[in-house]
Amino acid sequence: MSSQRGNVSRTRAQRHQNAQVFRNDKYDSSAQRKKINAKLHEGLCQHCKEVLEWRVKFNKYKPLTRPKKCVKCLQKTVKDSYHVVCKPCACELDLCAKCGKKEEIVIPIQMSPEKPEKEPSATDTRRNNARGGSQEGSELNSSDLEGEEEELDPLVKQVEGLKMQRTGN
Repeated sequence: MSSQRGNVSRTRAQRHQNAQVFRNDKYDSSAQRKKINAKLHEGLCQHCKEVLEWRVKFNKYKPLTRPKKCVKCLQKTVKDSYHVVCKPCACELDLCAKCGKKEEIVIPIQMSPEKPEKEPSATDTRRNNARGGSQEGSELNSSDLEGEEEELDPLVKQVEGLKMQRTGN
C-alpha cells in the first residue's frame, strides 16, 4: 500500500492522467478574477513568488478585503494578500514582503507616487460657478505649497494679506 509508513517505492504509474490543464478562468470571467490573474507579485523572494503564483493558478488566491497590520511599522498598510510587511518597510529594509526574511528579491517594488486627486471636470466648475464659487477653491492653504516655499513666499504672504483684509471687512 502506498500509504504505509516507510513505503516510498511505487510499482505502477499514476492511475488518472489529466487530459487538459486546469484553467482558473474557465467558468469565472469576472473582473476580480482578471485582476487577480494580471497581478504582478513584486517585493518577494523566489519561493514566496512561486507560492503565490501557484495559488493564483489553481484558484486558491483570495484577495484582502481590508488592509492588514504590518509587522515592522505596526500600521494598517499591508494591502496585498498573504503579505506581512508593507511595501515601504519591505523596500526600506530589503525584506521579502511575504515571509519577512532577508532573501534576494526577484522583482523589486516599484514605488509609484500616490494617486493624484481628481481634477474637477467642466460640469463641476459650471456647478460651482452657478452656486457662486466653491468654498474650498477660494481658500489657499500654505501647507499645499511646501515644496515651492522659497519661490512663492512673497505670493503666499500677499494672498494671506488679502484673506485677512477680506475677513476684516
